[in-house]
Amino acid sequence: MVEKTYNFTRTSGKIIERIIDDENVAINHMILNKGEALPEHFSNSNVYMIVIRGTITLQLGDQPVHNYPAGTIINIPYNIKMNVSNQQEETLEFFVVKAPGPGHFKP
Repeated sequence: MVEKTYNFTRTSGKIIERIIDDENVAINHMILNKGEALPEHFSNSNVYMIVIRGTITLQLGDQPVHNYPAGTIINIPYNIKMNVSNQQEETLEFFVVKAPGPGHFKP
C-alpha cells in the first residue's frame, strides 16, 4: 500500500484533535458546542478552516466578529491574532488545515 489513512472522531461533544502533523501539512479536527471557544492565539502557518457543521464565529486581528456557516472555507494568513468560538445553538464542527506545516515557520 502506498497510501496512508487517518481517522477522526465522530461525536457531538467538544473535541480538539490533531489528525496529521508533519513538515508538509497539519490537520486538526474540532467540535465546539454553544459558548465553547479556543484560547486566543496567533496563526502559526497559513490556515484554512473548513466549516462542515454549524456556524463558526471568528475574530481576526482588530476586525469585527464574523460568522461563517457550514460549507465555508476561510483562509487566514500567518501570524494573525485569532478568536474562534461557537456562539450559535447548533454544534460547530470544522477542520483546520495548516500548509505548509507550522515547522516551516520556526527558525
